[in-house]
Amino acid sequence: MPKITFSEYFNLGKSQHELDFVDVPINASDIPLFIDPYAISKRDDRWSVHCHNYIVNFFQRVIDLMRNSKGSEAKYMLAGLREPNQTRFGLSKGTRPRGRGVGREQSVDLFDALRESTAVRTGFIKDLEDCELLIEGISRDKISDITTDIIKSQLIEYTQTQCFLFDITMKNVASGLIWDATNAKWTNRYVNLPVCNGRSVILIPKAIARFDMEFDYQEYYQHFVLNFLQSEHLHANSSLVRVLKNGTKKEPTKKSLKSLHPLSKQYLYEFSKQHPEVLTRYKQSKTYLLREISDEMIMAVTEKEPKFDFSEMTKKLKAIPVGDSGASSFHDYIKGVLTLVFYPTLINPVKELEIHEGRKRIDLVFTNAATSGFFLALSQNKQVPSAYIFIECKNYSSDPANPELDQLAGRFSVNRGKFGFLICRNLTDKTLFFKRCRDTAQDGRGLIIPLDDEDIIKLIDLKNKSDTVGISQFLEDAYKKLVM
Repeated sequence: MPKITFSEYFNLGKSQHELDFVDVPINASDIPLFIDPYAISKRDDRWSVHCHNYIVNFFQRVIDLMRNSKGSEAKYMLAGLREPNQTRFGLSKGTRPRGRGVGREQSVDLFDALRESTAVRTGFIKDLEDCELLIEGISRDKISDITTDIIKSQLIEYTQTQCFLFDITMKNVASGLIWDATNAKWTNRYVNLPVCNGRSVILIPKAIARFDMEFDYQEYYQHFVLNFLQSEHLHANSSLVRVLKNGTKKEPTKKSLKSLHPLSKQYLYEFSKQHPEVLTRYKQSKTYLLREISDEMIMAVTEKEPKFDFSEMTKKLKAIPVGDSGASSFHDYIKGVLTLVFYPTLINPVKELEIHEGRKRIDLVFTNAATSGFFLALSQNKQVPSAYIFIECKNYSSDPANPELDQLAGRFSVNRGKFGFLICRNLTDKTLFFKRCRDTAQDGRGLIIPLDDEDIIKLIDLKNKSDTVGISQFLEDAYKKLVM
């Protein structure tokens, strides 16, 4: 039986490139993806920061309880961690997801592993991701499952926004245990979630999905600990130092060091306590390597065609009629194409966001998660508030005018953001319209870049070429028309 993905089940007509979430199979085994708490901790977007705070507070509370001999309370917190089967992430086999992480019995094992860990008792461990390096019995799949359980409430809310975005019908189902950080307890309630083949699904943003954890105890041992020991032995001229025929001294082989210092997480803890700078250097090496997984990589593991035809996106746009009859199709197209063009810079699209107690709505809002390029420069160099990027879509046969600009500018605020796109079909007088946008900017009411079909097609072409610099330059050129 061929795999059916979430989007296919609900007939979304969207490729993985047009979706902000991982398009998981719903009739096959879990896919080998994980959620890495370290990757979340290094993200600056508001959603990720909120998730990171949840993870830190939960884990630190468990550690504090253990160090203060409050084992029963710590055991209660760990007992709420279960296999998060709703995400379809992990290493399960077969068509029914089973999870391999923290189950009823394994929560006891987790408690014992933390309680017996010297690294925990001494307070050396501060973050959940450190467990992969320093605590026996806690591996990548357990860490991923623990992370998923802790931020389950945020993931449910995310799933609901994506279902609203794509008009996916949800059902009222039992949530499973959810961590209530305010009251420090596990709760179970009924929530709205999509249901496929009788099983509820929780969607995971592509931006936090990983094929592996950034922290790997074997990598730490092989490339940092042993490298350090080689230098130390050479400096001390130990008996393991090799002497060549010409008298040159060479550092010991890693094989000889492995015999002297066999790999175990307990050894890594002892070593790291004596040489914390090596652990710090290992962690710092990861800061510069964090990369979101690509759509092609996801499509490969879901066994979908990895080659995406970007020209189809251009054909779809040209086929949408202008005017009221095509308005819905145009809105649906835009929410997909903007994800295609701007991911992972812009993430977590939300449709018809209500502000001012519901008196105003915004067609589409993206979270700004930029780590480079134009959208990062907006706030850092241009002093333009841009935590969120606002989108208004107009499928008009004529050019939008001042009322449409005023409508979008009226949604801006310092806290939400003061940058957006007004997307329309064909600007017959683009120079005049940019002058109107410039007037709005000079009045201090925010920056609005207009995009028409020609611009969208240009951005698709740049994305097809993986030309992120070109996309940033395209936006920079438009920005200059507003301010210069």
